[in-house]
Amino acid sequence: MANRGYDVVVDVDQEGDLGHTDLQEDNLEFHSSNFSNPSARNKIQPDTSSFLPGPASNRSSQKHYLWTLSFYAQAFDVDTSEVLRRCQAALFPRVNFLDVLEGNPDLYGPVWIATTVVVILFLTGTISQYLAHNGKEHFAYDFKLLSGGAGLVYGYTAIVPVGLWAVLKWWAVESASLLEVACLYGYANLIWIPVALISWSNIGILNFIFVTLGFAASAFFLLRNLYPILSATDHKTSKILLIVVVALHAGFSIAIKVLFFASGSPLAKDKTGDGVVGGGEGDGKEGERLVRMLFGL
Repeated sequence: MANRGYDVVVDVDQEGDLGHTDLQEDNLEFHSSNFSNPSARNKIQPDTSSFLPGPASNRSSQKHYLWTLSFYAQAFDVDTSEVLRRCQAALFPRVNFLDVLEGNPDLYGPVWIATTVVVILFLTGTISQYLAHNGKEHFAYDFKLLSGGAGLVYGYTAIVPVGLWAVLKWWAVESASLLEVACLYGYANLIWIPVALISWSNIGILNFIFVTLGFAASAFFLLRNLYPILSATDHKTSKILLIVVVALHAGFSIAIKVLFFASGSPLAKDKTGDGVVGGGEGDGKEGERLVRMLFGL
């Protein structure tokens, strides 16, 4: 039994084929396994020669420094449809605006909104002055309205968010970044576009009502979205910050009303103080009128 062998029969056709198999024309390739090295599994080397940014999930984890272009580029990473969606959410607030941003705040919308508000304030303020002029003398455009509007709108939209963010950093509140706070204030200015379009008349009470409605709508938008952020501080501090936010926004609204939609705007007054663009009568009583105007006589 120990010397007993076994015979193997192999069917070979005329062309040398070793017979039909289930693999047919498929080829089998054997590679060495790397299962013994766990660090080598599922490891893909990136293409370092590409200048394109990585996926959004990778970009969100990267650090952006203030002196790099990537810090400013991330604030403009939106398209027109997204900006319009955010404008709609600002005009008709149904959910928290920070949820609408989805972790991607932008400055593209706030910059264009502020610029549009400045231009419309200049145009409607000029129309309001023209109606108040009553054709007494030759009317001339006063570009102080444009420079004053730019300083007011851009200054408020930039300085107040930075100050508020600095206070939150002082209290170690990390619930909102600087870009998110600036984006929130930028989209809050959207309500002033329709307000400016309808406040060009010379009827003071109507202008007052329109500006009041604009203040109420924009203040509600700010308070609704800032309250969850400010409430991260202690109760007393959050109340003080909310009062400061409302007071600053009320001052901004009053400045718009007085400087652009009031007869004889201070921005349009000439050196004689008569409130008429193009000069006064030159009757030698300019000083007396100026004193009366300053002291309310």
